[in-house]
Amino acid sequence: MNFTKQGTIKNIKARAMRLADLVSYQKDAIVSREIINKKTGTVSVFAFDKAQGLSEHTAPFDALIYILDGEARIFISGKPHLVTKGEIIIMPANKPHSLKALKRFKMLLILIRS
Repeated sequence: MNFTKQGTIKNIKARAMRLADLVSYQKDAIVSREIINKKTGTVSVFAFDKAQGLSEHTAPFDALIYILDGEARIFISGKPHLVTKGEIIIMPANKPHSLKALKRFKMLLILIRS
């Protein structure tokens, strides 16, 4: 798996953006871009090539995923969820979760730290 971080977006105030355009698909890779990084939380956009994924892990904070394009299978506490374009899923804090791209997909991740 190749994981590419495209960096934090600067000067985003009062600027319209298409979320799905902030990251590009790369063959056999996961690409991410941080939009906001504050001590209270982060907002990031990801692009996953088909069959790419994240192995099971936990996070001490609640997270919300919004699928911008494509579809993914997201496991939360071992239960699979098919999430497609336009849908959201909430991953509760301290619950093991993982994901796999069934086809190429892009997602917005909102992580709330407080």
